[in-house]
Amino acid sequence: MELHHQEANNNQLYKFLVVAGIIIVAFNLRPAITSVGPLMSTIRDDVGLSNWSVGLLTSLPLIAFAFMSPIAARLGNRFTNEKVILWGLIFLLAGIAVRSVSLIGLIFLGTLLVGFGISVCNVLLPGVVKDKFPLKVGLMTSVYSTAMGVFAATASGVSVPLANGIGLGWKVALSVWAIPAVLGIIIWIYLSNKSRHATVETKFITGTTDTNIWKSTLAWQIAAYMGLQSFLFYVTISWLPEILHSHGMSMETAGWLLSYTQFVGLPASFLVPVLAAKFASQRLIVLVMGICSIVGFTGLLLGTHNILIIISITLIGLALSGTFALALAFLGMRARDAKQAASLSGMAQALGYILAAVGPIFIGYLFDLTHAWTVPIISLMIVALLVTVFGFGAGRDKYV
Repeated sequence: MELHHQEANNNQLYKFLVVAGIIIVAFNLRPAITSVGPLMSTIRDDVGLSNWSVGLLTSLPLIAFAFMSPIAARLGNRFTNEKVILWGLIFLLAGIAVRSVSLIGLIFLGTLLVGFGISVCNVLLPGVVKDKFPLKVGLMTSVYSTAMGVFAATASGVSVPLANGIGLGWKVALSVWAIPAVLGIIIWIYLSNKSRHATVETKFITGTTDTNIWKSTLAWQIAAYMGLQSFLFYVTISWLPEILHSHGMSMETAGWLLSYTQFVGLPASFLVPVLAAKFASQRLIVLVMGICSIVGFTGLLLGTHNILIIISITLIGLALSGTFALALAFLGMRARDAKQAASLSGMAQALGYILAAVGPIFIGYLFDLTHAWTVPIISLMIVALLVTVFGFGAGRDKYV
């Protein structure tokens, strides 16, 4: 009886630490990137970079995402998701440390390592959720996408105050995000040692998982949906402060409004996957998010009044968080089991982040070319329309 009681306690501890581990990993998936946007001009002026090359500080992690995503899925199948996520967190910590040295080469190398670390965790987390909580994919996706959004938004808001407000400088302001990486490493050392192939919940799943993901039309639509919404997200965190600054706002205010853009999307981040799990088709959700996005960017183009700008970035924030959370939910909902979820995640994020990586560089180049934000913002409106089109395909009730 005592042995049974102890085993029950161990199971409860393991379950608690799996949930905590998922949330801590989610904390680490964005701040090392979103903290850069508000400091772009500071880093550019300090190191001596052009607009397109400082855009690489946001695009390099995405290039790493595209390169590592299919590899991460294979590594997870070979060594267990838990062990590979631990390696990802260690790479992330190393990248944050290397990037804090004020040499151009090391800044870009550290940024690349940050990307490798985050990409591994990005790909494998949906597989962990599908594996441990197959009956609660929508809810657990909500929990970790919301946790991701909270820290992403916080990082954007506190970057300028940390760097300039209390005089720590941009290097220390970016290094602060080593703290959640260390916490994650501690928890995932335990989880990787206690790695279990049994799920926390059980579910009978019919069908085969031998599907070639790369031959699935649905998988390609999910990849395009994820990629184009990521294009919008990373362009927004890279250039929204500069766009707002061009409307006459200070960079600190612009940084906090970027933070607001992400915070205001948190309800959508939590509710969208939960709602998506209740419906066979998610096309209506795709349409609502698409309208918010297109109207938001249109308002940003036309906006000269602060109230219109606030309304616009509110709609953009809701759309960015909602579409990202839905894309994550698709990775679990459109797969039959954890292995297929990891494979779909690897493919979708590989192709998706190639599109996303182009975003900050392309928009920075358009601005350098036209010396105005009109053409770049019109480009974002077109991409928002394409997100909606591919979302209609990804929202169908079927498996890849």
